[in-house]
Amino acid sequence: MRFSILGSGSSGNSALLVTEQARVLVDAGFSGRKLRALLDAAGSSLAEIDAVFLTHEHGDHAAGIDALKKFPRIQLFANAPTARAVQAGLAHRPDWQIFQTGTRFRYRDLEVESFAVPHDAQEPVGFRFTSGQEGDLFSPRRSLAWLTDLGHAPQNVRECIRDCSVVVVESNHCPQMLQADHRRPWSTKQRISGRHGHLSNEAVRELLAAVASPQWRRIYLTHLSRDCNSRAAVELALAGLRGALQACEFSVVEPGMSTPFYELG
Repeated sequence: MRFSILGSGSSGNSALLVTEQARVLVDAGFSGRKLRALLDAAGSSLAEIDAVFLTHEHGDHAAGIDALKKFPRIQLFANAPTARAVQAGLAHRPDWQIFQTGTRFRYRDLEVESFAVPHDAQEPVGFRFTSGQEGDLFSPRRSLAWLTDLGHAPQNVRECIRDCSVVVVESNHCPQMLQADHRRPWSTKQRISGRHGHLSNEAVRELLAAVASPQWRRIYLTHLSRDCNSRAAVELALAGLRGALQACEFSVVEPGMSTPFYELG
């Protein structure tokens, strides 16, 4: 299982996950033109994509769905409220594959588990993708958790990321930078920092410290606010965790940045 974040931030979010039998996107939050360019840079194309897994309907996660009308064979996995919200803005009807939040199902050689997250969308979810076989030397069992857009991390979220090899989690804002921002009205600041908004650097630190799984191999810090966060602020907030998680590598994914493919196993 190979994995690359194509882009992450308030302007768009998407990742490419490749296994022996599937090539899928996790969210498609860029315009069709931008998505094609990002995939091309990753050595792929929309024509090669088999499916898209949607976390929720917000534009920075679903804006590219309209461009998929040229590729009707691509399947779209979402829960019913998310599918209804996205479909309302489309002139075509994609090949929706509806799942119930909290269920586990298979897609080709991927085991997919969805879990509820607290965010101001219809029914937002995180995903855990697992591939491989337990005890298989050539194709070991590995899991990746995709966890963006949530105001806090309840117990179900903590349990879902505990036994993953890779965790992708948002570190959206620095609280001090958010409060000092003059362009955002007070109501927007309250929404972002609320329990159905976005995780701050400090909230991510608390989450990772509380779970601190020995199975983690890499943590991606994503969905950074362009105006109210920075690499330096994230690294400062998480500095003390590096000693506690010595076997785990940290990658801060800034807006406009794509990551190289990472081989899970």
